[in-house]
Amino acid sequence: MRIAVSTDERTHLVDVLLEELKRRGHGRLSFGPEPGQEADWPEVTRQAAEAVARGEADEGIVMCWTGTGASIAANKVPGIRAALCHDAETARGARIWNHANVLALSLRATSEAILKEILDAWFSTPYSDDEWNRRQVERIRELERRAAGIS
Repeated sequence: MRIAVSTDERTHLVDVLLEELKRRGHGRLSFGPEPGQEADWPEVTRQAAEAVARGEADEGIVMCWTGTGASIAANKVPGIRAALCHDAETARGARIWNHANVLALSLRATSEAILKEILDAWFSTPYSDDEWNRRQVERIRELERRAAGIS
């Protein structure tokens, strides 16, 4: 799987994430600064989310200090369902019920151990295929169409 990864700051957690993705056999598109530099989180998040929306990446992982800003920015891109996850169970639920295609993480609050648990849950949990969940995701798509002025 090809993962679009963005961060506004290159921290140890980012390096752990990139190594984990490699170890798990995932390719990646990276958006963000080199070590020792910073970038604007709305811009790098937009780049990663748009890569997912265009199909250049299968999914995305976006990060900023709290993860909240990256989640907000990613969700402005049509077709993106980003979920801010602080634990594995939230990641699992985001996949099942929300069909989340972008994982948002906090650079401040995510430990290495929790990161690995979140990734385990994220990559091992398929989208639910039941009628109720499909209907909920379709309602999200309808909200996107309304926001774009498309009925």
